[in-house]
Amino acid sequence: MSDSSLRELLAAGRHGVLVTLKRDGRPQLSNISYAFADGAVRISVTDERAKTRNLRRDPRASVHVSRADFFAYAVAEGEAQLSPVAADPGDETVDQLVELYRTIQGEHDDWDEYRAAMVRDKRLVVTLPVERVYGMG
Repeated sequence: MSDSSLRELLAAGRHGVLVTLKRDGRPQLSNISYAFADGAVRISVTDERAKTRNLRRDPRASVHVSRADFFAYAVAEGEAQLSPVAADPGDETVDQLVELYRTIQGEHDDWDEYRAAMVRDKRLVVTLPVERVYGMG
């Protein structure tokens, strides 16, 4: 499968598996919802989760996505960049989380509540610029 076909598979999906590295080097996998645009995968995470701690220690990560039939897949690799943790409903991180939610889910019933929840949950945005993609069609 060509690089562009694999990127199209990434762009078509919304759910995948994030792979980070534990302290001992073994992989830690997390099911995620994501958006892919402008050559990067973006996800919303909470500050205190294992995947976030892993990425702070070692930013190397992969995202695996598959087509509905499970036989076509793409793996995107890169070094993750973490936004600041949401600290105020009007801050830039919360604005990014709103944009990400809209891309993945559409409109929310109560944006004020959503913004407050992002601060309460200590959420942030992980951006994974895709440096390499491989897979099978």
